[in-house]
Amino acid sequence: MLGPVRQEVLSGYSDKLRFNKLNNKLRYFENTKIIDGDYVQAAIFSNTCRSKGIQGSHIDFLICAVAFRLKLEIFTTDNDFSYYEKHIPIKLFKM
Repeated sequence: MLGPVRQEVLSGYSDKLRFNKLNNKLRYFENTKIIDGDYVQAAIFSNTCRSKGIQGSHIDFLICAVAFRLKLEIFTTDNDFSYYEKHIPIKLFKM
């Protein structure tokens, strides 16, 4: 799990008890290292999509860049990734 993803998930829980419960469960997932090249690749992906009229967040494209480097599928319910997939070389996990 990427650190920014962990942060985003936990940020949705303002109730301290629920936050702690989820945080304890997420500890089973080790952090995937983000390397300098991932930030460059994320910018390339962002620019590619923007040139096609598709906007996305910096974190979305960072997720795409790390998944691309590690040759991993992205597990998400965020429909924005289906638009990115049409223009950049990522793969989404299909349920």
